[in-house]
Amino acid sequence: MDMNMGQWAGMRAPLLGLALPLLLLLFKPPSGYGQNIQGGPQDGPHFSFTQAVYHATVYENSAARTYANSKVKMGIHLAQRSWEIRYRITSGDDEGFFKAEEYMLGDFCFLRIRTKGGNAAILNREIQDNYVLTVKASVKGEALLETWTKVSIQVLDMNDLRPLFSPTTYSVTIAESTPLRTSIAQVTATDADIGSNGEFYYFFKEKMELFAVHPTSGIVSLSGKLNVDEQNRYDLEILAVDRGMKLYGNNGVSSTAKLFVHVERMNEHAPIMNLVTYSPSLPVKNSLYVMVTVEDLDEGLNGEIDSVVIVGGDPSNNFFVERTEEGEFAIKASRSLNWEIYPYGCNLSLQAKDRGTPQKFSAVKVVRITAKEWQTAEAKFERDFYDVCLNEISPPGTIVEAVKIKPEPYNAEYILKPSADSAFFKMNTLTGVISTTRWFTQGNQHVFNLEVLEIGSELSVRVQITIQDANDNSPTFDQSYYEMLVNESVPVGSNILTVSAVDEDKGENGYITYSISSLHPVPFKINQFSGIISTTKELDFESSSESFMFVVRASDWGSPYRRESEVNVTIHLENVNDNHPLFEKIACQGVISRDFPVDEVITTMSAIDIDELELVKYKIILGNELGYFDLNPDSGVLSLRRSLATASPKNGIFSLKITATDGENFSDPMFVNISVVHGKSPPKSFNCKETRVAQKLAEKLLKKSKANNKLKIEEGFIDLFSVNRQMPQFDKAFPTDIAVQEDLKIGSSVFKVNAYDGDTGFNGEILYSISDGNIDSCFTIDMETGLISVFLPMDREKRDRYLLNVTIYDLGLPPKSAWRLLTVYIEDANDNAPQFLQDRGYVIVIPENTAIGTDVIQVDASDKDLGPNGEIVYSVLSSTSQFGINSSNGIVYVAGQLDREFVSAFNLKIEARDKAEKGSQRFSVTTLKIILEDVNDCPPLFIPSVYKARALEDLPVGTVVAWLETQDPDLGLGGQVRYSLANDYNGWFEIDRTSGAIRLNKELDYETQQFYNLTVKAKDKGRPVSLLSVTFVEIEVLDVNENLHTPYFSHFALTGLVKENARIGTALLQVSANDEDTGRDGEVQYTINDGSGLGRFAIDEETGMIYTTDMLDRETKDSYWLTVYASDRGVVPQFATTEVFIQVEDVNDNAPLTSEPLYRPSVPENSPRDVSVIKIQAQDPDATPPLTADRLNYRIISGNPQNFFTINTRTGLITTTPRKLDREQQTEHILEVLVSDGGPSPRQSTVWVMVQVLDENDNKPTFPEKVYQVKLPERERRKKGEPIYRVFAYDRDDGPNSDLSYSIVDGNEDGKFFIDPKTAVVSSRKAFSAGSYDILTIKAMDNGRPQKSSTARLHIEWIRRPPPLTLPLLFDEPLYNFTIMENDKVAEIVGVVSLQQSSTSLWFDITAWWRDDIQHIVMIYINRQEYKTINHHTRSANLNITSSAEAVDYFTVTLMFPRIFSFI
Repeated sequence: MDMNMGQWAGMRAPLLGLALPLLLLLFKPPSGYGQNIQGGPQDGPHFSFTQAVYHATVYENSAARTYANSKVKMGIHLAQRSWEIRYRITSGDDEGFFKAEEYMLGDFCFLRIRTKGGNAAILNREIQDNYVLTVKASVKGEALLETWTKVSIQVLDMNDLRPLFSPTTYSVTIAESTPLRTSIAQVTATDADIGSNGEFYYFFKEKMELFAVHPTSGIVSLSGKLNVDEQNRYDLEILAVDRGMKLYGNNGVSSTAKLFVHVERMNEHAPIMNLVTYSPSLPVKNSLYVMVTVEDLDEGLNGEIDSVVIVGGDPSNNFFVERTEEGEFAIKASRSLNWEIYPYGCNLSLQAKDRGTPQKFSAVKVVRITAKEWQTAEAKFERDFYDVCLNEISPPGTIVEAVKIKPEPYNAEYILKPSADSAFFKMNTLTGVISTTRWFTQGNQHVFNLEVLEIGSELSVRVQITIQDANDNSPTFDQSYYEMLVNESVPVGSNILTVSAVDEDKGENGYITYSISSLHPVPFKINQFSGIISTTKELDFESSSESFMFVVRASDWGSPYRRESEVNVTIHLENVNDNHPLFEKIACQGVISRDFPVDEVITTMSAIDIDELELVKYKIILGNELGYFDLNPDSGVLSLRRSLATASPKNGIFSLKITATDGENFSDPMFVNISVVHGKSPPKSFNCKETRVAQKLAEKLLKKSKANNKLKIEEGFIDLFSVNRQMPQFDKAFPTDIAVQEDLKIGSSVFKVNAYDGDTGFNGEILYSISDGNIDSCFTIDMETGLISVFLPMDREKRDRYLLNVTIYDLGLPPKSAWRLLTVYIEDANDNAPQFLQDRGYVIVIPENTAIGTDVIQVDASDKDLGPNGEIVYSVLSSTSQFGINSSNGIVYVAGQLDREFVSAFNLKIEARDKAEKGSQRFSVTTLKIILEDVNDCPPLFIPSVYKARALEDLPVGTVVAWLETQDPDLGLGGQVRYSLANDYNGWFEIDRTSGAIRLNKELDYETQQFYNLTVKAKDKGRPVSLLSVTFVEIEVLDVNENLHTPYFSHFALTGLVKENARIGTALLQVSANDEDTGRDGEVQYTINDGSGLGRFAIDEETGMIYTTDMLDRETKDSYWLTVYASDRGVVPQFATTEVFIQVEDVNDNAPLTSEPLYRPSVPENSPRDVSVIKIQAQDPDATPPLTADRLNYRIISGNPQNFFTINTRTGLITTTPRKLDREQQTEHILEVLVSDGGPSPRQSTVWVMVQVLDENDNKPTFPEKVYQVKLPERERRKKGEPIYRVFAYDRDDGPNSDLSYSIVDGNEDGKFFIDPKTAVVSSRKAFSAGSYDILTIKAMDNGRPQKSSTARLHIEWIRRPPPLTLPLLFDEPLYNFTIMENDKVAEIVGVVSLQQSSTSLWFDITAWWRDDIQHIVMIYINRQEYKTINHHTRSANLNITSSAEAVDYFTVTLMFPRIFSFI
């Protein structure tokens, strides 16, 4: 069964990469395809096919039990080796062609599809070439483990059909002149097979020399020269042979097609004319005007030219056609022509016809015939309409435009047609230049329309000149002056007057703005755009001038300067009663007695009204209800009307409210307070507040008087800037003459006229013009800059000097001007180039074998210039080594070897250059065409020089295996080539003499001969001697695929074993495949092309031995799959595959690995026995040896000398022993644990376990001393609250267990002391006198559970304070350095500080220190008295210590804390 599979799998052609049919592309597999239906990998083992879709192939007509071949493994990876998988086809095989089988190997269950046996139908690719099978996989005993996949079965083709023609009859008609190798027809056959099975060859049934058929495309080509006189019809019979059948010994001929070829002699090509025009020097009879060359690609009569006819353009028969030689015709004048009748020349229409049947005519060509001396081309103005813009201030003589016709006759004459507008301009009749004759500033016309007429051609054109506005008008006011009466009471901002001006200019030149000009400030402003004058402050007739006179200026926005006008404006103020009376005195107070006489004057009121100083009336409006007082309304005198004896004013004071009025306005009221007293009448006394009204009035009148005395306007003012006083002047350096080169380009600068004008503004702006002397309009001047430049080309030969009148104008009103004469001399330039006598070039024909040195032709030229400018030098510009020229006389001669086949014609450019010594030389260039006549001097040339062709060994007889091509550039018989074979290998090949086609005469056989080297001769028909060439044609015979059988393996899959420590190169398995072909087609070679072991294994391609190429590691991968290919060495190799499963056997090569690189457990101190500390977890990647349950062994090998811990050798659990742990003795235990496996050669590893001992409160606080005794000087009340002593304790426990709190438990019943609960510093609350003695009991308690405590006693003796010292205290050293070890115990002495004198009692104090951190305690003893403590933890600390006996000294102690051990 396996052998049959191996024989048929992959048979014939290599497997094709086939795409899924549309059904598969549109198919969407149901839920569960390619995966486990249990719900995902997390719910159970993975159970699915390796792919959702597989592709496999099987040949049509295959026998029963033939297995389909797949390029990939089809099946399922076994997650559990115990699975029993079953495959079943559930759909896609309606005809029952296939069956699914399973094949278990290693960790994979293969899916194999085979054809069924029995009476099952045979596969037929032509009916159905693809089957899509749905395959279900299930596990025996596992109902929930199911999955599906798709298998696309591609049915491969077998060569069971033959080619057929469609249609079977063909007919074509071709011309006798059809070129060789032309495709004339194509026959078509089809074969329903595919690939190489559908390939076939076309060939002629009988030998055919004139035609060739391509073996694969069926294209029939012409391979010989046709002659309709010999044969006009060919009946060709074409056969088709199936290549596949021919391999099996059958001739394979299936059908025949007939091709009828009809040959006709046709006139295919129309004549083609080439025209060359000439210009004869004189228009006499028989003058040559056109040379016509006619070509026709047809042969025989069809290619002969019958005639050339003038078909149009010559109604007067002025020309005739003359045949000069075969294919050439000359157009000549039949009489002397008068070209004045034909000023624009003649357009002749020419047509040629051949002598063929049917006769063919060339396309009509029109040739323009002109004569250079009498030529009058169609002329027209350069523009259809001239639109010119001109500045309004352009002075007379300004050039406007040059109007010309093109081409311009030498005698052209231009005039202006008379009109009203033409009066402003003049025309230079020779040059067509229009210039101005007058100013345009005086008129209102802005557009001028002129008509220019050229007299000779009577052509005319319109010229429109638009005058662009210039700023030549000043604004004009609508009134000569303005006068206005304005009420003084108008509000601020009121419009009182509008001035208006107009400017006749346009645009910004006529845009006006207004401004006020005054020598003195005025209370008015003007809107710069509207001219509205309005007030800017309040007007006051009384304080300001009664009239205001100022100037309003109107300015335009023109350029380059603004033009302005001014007008006088007078505004008179109208007085109104707008002021109320003002009292000179207010707030009067006075005293009178009760017996003051009646009618006696008390005081006088005085008020002033500045409006025209009108009279004021006075009146008491309040306070005189009882009529005690009388006020004169005119004089303002206040007197007593009745006695005051009985008067009883309020508070003894009369308060009179008095006002004044001018009849319209009332003043602000004033008050007069009169006090009435008893007794003798005191002197009349009144006090009032002065308002200074009179003084203000005087100042106001003085100011008005001054304003009225100011000049109203400057009489006789002359604006020096607006008067045109000076005439423009030419620069003193202005020359009388200048010289200009005649070849100066248009637009080039000639001379700059400099002038000046002493005026300012427009009066000093200068315009320039050439008013006369510019006869040929060669010059123009910029009217603003004065730059004279070239306007039209100069010609010294025509005129050698010009006398120009240069006039300058200013822009004043009226303008002033001045003029000067300037002579311009035209210097000669080399402006004439040499001219050849034949304008259209030269043509000459010579034989290609003309000898070197032979004169060919003389070209001649002339130059109108004289002297060196007229002397000519000839040269050849074209790069050529075949011809040269005599530089002085222009004779062209042969200078090198000629070869028509290399270059058939030479187009030379000949230069004639003058010898000008100044400036650039001028030259002319003409063309010289030299045509070479052919001579048979070239042998045929093979292209390429050597031929290489390939031919399949099964090509049919008569097939063209190579087309030879030669090139013979000779013409006529010298270019006709015939081919022949020098050796034909006993008639195996033949060559067509005309076309060079090499055909097969016998069948080829690759196994007999692979190469043929043919010698081919090519010989032309030249006369008198024919020339010969030889080439070699190398024909390689290609082997046709006769590889009929595919290699096959005897086993579908193989398995092998290898140790994981096997050396590279270890052989483990040999595979073997067979091939029933012979020779190279039967030689098998092996390769590994796929699989998980690719790169780790290799195979000997000859023997099939598989060996290792890399080190293996079972722990990384314990098995591999290899896909081994066995392929033959055929031209089209065929191959078969087999799967190899390789199992890697284990070797104990790995040490156990712990789960952590370092363990950090903790355990409380004083823990009992068997308390779990930590469990060491480890694993070994190696396989477990048989009969070994517990592979790993655990052991503590260091760090446990006192046996505080023990470890379970099998589980790795570390527990405590009966020995008690004490954190105060050792806070951490570092254990080294050894883990080893149980293999034959055990491997082991170690791991560190760092056990942290946790603290318990098993230590009570400890005081360094049980009793502390200190002597301190007595303290006053101001000293209360001062520290006395620090009584501290320490606790060996850690954390909260060592956190201490302090309290006084005895000796402090009256509350004289208190202690800091954290620092243990005892301080006093009251004063202490000498002789007092206190005993305190201090308690220290930790924060542990349960709490523990200790006590100590502090004895304090208070002594009398010693008297002050006369001398200051001095320490023995200015700086003390003490070292403290990190492990020093609390209360150890650090160092001693001492004084130079010690007879007096001393006390020491630490006044300051600097440190990084405080954690531990240090006690300092000074002079043997316990004094103070500090904390230590840092590397160093600085302390300032003072001694006290009324004299103070300081010293610094540096404490060094060296670190002696670091904890992890």
